[in-house]
Amino acid sequence: MGLLSEGSPLSWEETKALAQHVREHGIQQFINLYHRLKDRQGDVLKWGDEVEYVIVKFDEQNRVARVSLKAQSLLAKLNEKEMADPQGVKSLWRPEYGAYMIEGTPGKPFGGLMAHFNLVEANMRYRRQEVTELLDKDECVMSITNFPRLGCPEFTHPIYNPNPDDPNGSAKSLYFPDEAIFPGHPRFKTLTRNIRMRRGEKVAIKLKVFKDENTKLPVEGSPVNEPDVVLLDAMGFGMGCCCLQLTFQACNITEARTLYDQLAPLCPIMLALTAASPIYRGYLTESDCRWNVISSSVDCRTQEERGLKPLKENKFRIAKSRYDSIDSYLSPEGEQYNDVPLTYDEQVYENLLDGGIDHLLAQHVAHLFIRDTVSLFSEKVHQNDEEDTDHFENIQSTNWQTMRFKPPPPNSSIGWRVEFRPCEAQISDFENAALVCFVVLLTRVILSYQLNFLIPISKVDENMQRAQKRDACRKEKFWFRKNVRKTQKQSSATNGYTNGTAAAVQNGSNGTTNDTAETNGDAKMSNGYTNGYNHNDQDDEYELMSIGEIFNGKADGFPGLVPLIRSYLQSMEVDTDTHCTIEQYLRFIERRASGELVTTATWMREQVLKHPDYKKDSIVSDSINYDILKKIEAIQKGNLIEPTLLGQGNHTKTKDFIPLAIQKHLNGCCESI
Repeated sequence: MGLLSEGSPLSWEETKALAQHVREHGIQQFINLYHRLKDRQGDVLKWGDEVEYVIVKFDEQNRVARVSLKAQSLLAKLNEKEMADPQGVKSLWRPEYGAYMIEGTPGKPFGGLMAHFNLVEANMRYRRQEVTELLDKDECVMSITNFPRLGCPEFTHPIYNPNPDDPNGSAKSLYFPDEAIFPGHPRFKTLTRNIRMRRGEKVAIKLKVFKDENTKLPVEGSPVNEPDVVLLDAMGFGMGCCCLQLTFQACNITEARTLYDQLAPLCPIMLALTAASPIYRGYLTESDCRWNVISSSVDCRTQEERGLKPLKENKFRIAKSRYDSIDSYLSPEGEQYNDVPLTYDEQVYENLLDGGIDHLLAQHVAHLFIRDTVSLFSEKVHQNDEEDTDHFENIQSTNWQTMRFKPPPPNSSIGWRVEFRPCEAQISDFENAALVCFVVLLTRVILSYQLNFLIPISKVDENMQRAQKRDACRKEKFWFRKNVRKTQKQSSATNGYTNGTAAAVQNGSNGTTNDTAETNGDAKMSNGYTNGYNHNDQDDEYELMSIGEIFNGKADGFPGLVPLIRSYLQSMEVDTDTHCTIEQYLRFIERRASGELVTTATWMREQVLKHPDYKKDSIVSDSINYDILKKIEAIQKGNLIEPTLLGQGNHTKTKDFIPLAIQKHLNGCCESI
């Protein structure tokens, strides 16, 4: 979820009054941190995953499944091990937005040895078992992206009803009670309240319903003149979803910027491959993914900032929510593909340039800092900008984008990092481990082969919307680069990071598609065409490909991500067990990309459509929801094999330790990825 500062939350009025204070000091903190650490070199590869889970309680007598609001008590018990032995625990546990959610990570990051890929799944199993031992017999911990009946009547245990008229309420939702928000840290309810108050109205998340033979329109609660829309009206519908995220430590800032750029075009591709959430508020929808739901759930832009009214009270027109895909690349090689007008704060940008930050990084940070703080604690208002970074992190951690560029924390052994954020949570530890290992291996291939996946940001944005469509993994095509080997001209672009302004920067804040938009000279936008590169020639650089072609290759064309990884592995010394495990992961990803195996979203949709209680009305009833979740419980325990989802079963050689014989061998040969 991001930074969890301790203290007393300020009211929205107090927070709003301090927005500029946070912005100014946050920028100075970043400049100071950058100059202390910009020359840091030699950090080794470390990486780790974050899996978010939902606690589900089953009422077997009435065939009802509910989310169990016991995350706070669970975390108290789970964290006892960490408190007793911080360096010796195998897992770490943190709160998430929902009172029914927890987040688990490895106790220590994995490193640069091939054998570490054989530890991931075993560690995920350990985490799941660790939670399971603390649950009641009728409860289950599930790595599902979205609880299908979130927001339906009596979806929580204990049962709480929404109270939208409560004057002290945070969400004021018609469907999502405040009691479903994690109560153990004030950040979550504070964010919920302040996002709503800054926006000036409740958030409005709109999803098209899947229209079946007997679907009744208007959908219950649909907006006026939008009868086929499932309306969700609270932050909890988005931030109450689960995901799978990865963080990598780079050897230096340049490598981190390169990875940030090269992984960005892969975000929508991985989102489509991991699609796992077709059901919202008990309705089948036309969407398979959570991304736009979360984006809308924290959209604190006012009507002016969304282009619905002329700018008067606000400074900028802002094209996207603070939770969305990235808007600019960070490396010199990526600059020529920054073809989306970038709204950023001109004064912040100039301060960063004056502070010795190069143009690309300065515009990235200045773009993040068009946002106000939406959560501030009284104890954190006044800070030492030479040592503290909480004001910078306040804004950084509430810009929830597909990729996150993460400076080292102050006074820490941690280096420059990149966070990969698009993937949906999968049912089984096998699937989640396969995705984690695939992405980590892909970063090694990118750096080792100096591959180039860059395409224009506008095409990445287009891919993000395609990725969320129903059955996009099998039916949609995505913009992808034809030739990923760098040419000499492309390689030369990485030779330096220059200070100063780009050759041409235009004033105005026009960068969204709304026809009612107003321009404003206070915003500054890089137009992305400043280096003489002819974008008309880009037609030869990328083309529309299927997910199968991107992952598995196409004849006389792109070789495919999986074959590239296999080629890389041929040059590595890999122990037998690790090789067996990795190969099963790659084979699984090949089969899902080809359509031989379906995504979780497609599988869930099929479970609804063929259920005997389904009335072809788009509604996922309590009994249907109960049966689907019971199947998911059986799948994740290994008691049920679903051939269309996972094939005929997977038996990796995963272990929770590196065998002594392999350790001794590694000490002698220094096997490294």
